[in-house]
Amino acid sequence: MAEEQIDIQNDLKAKEQKALERLKEIKQNVREDDNVPVGTLTLRKILGGDVLSANLVRQNIWLLVLIVFFTVIYVASRYQCQQDMILIDKMEGELKDAKYKALSSSSTLTERSRESQVLKALQQNRDSVLHISTQPPYIIKVPEKGLFSGSDE
Repeated sequence: MAEEQIDIQNDLKAKEQKALERLKEIKQNVREDDNVPVGTLTLRKILGGDVLSANLVRQNIWLLVLIVFFTVIYVASRYQCQQDMILIDKMEGELKDAKYKALSSSSTLTERSRESQVLKALQQNRDSVLHISTQPPYIIKVPEKGLFSGSDE
């Protein structure tokens, strides 16, 4: 019976030693920030990056990646929209300038093609063979049917 008690005591000592070794392993693996209460979250911990190693962040890493992805897309879209708006404003300004130039050219052409301006130009240019007609214009009457119609009736 004494041997059985010795065996039991040896087994107990071995189990205690294993338990102590296991306890040491657990103490080494446990970090202080694993069970941080929410109330102790301070600005210093946030700016220091302590929040990034917390269990909450590790559990929601894909959500954070998704949020960052959508933020990048949002910023890129806004930048592209602003570039397009700048280009549209520039093109509208060019269009307005082109319309003013076309209007100016049209008024200059209208002014130069008036009969009084043409006559003045002919009088100033003596070398021209063109001159003002002294005879009234002729009225030529063309019959509706006849030489110039498409059918030979």
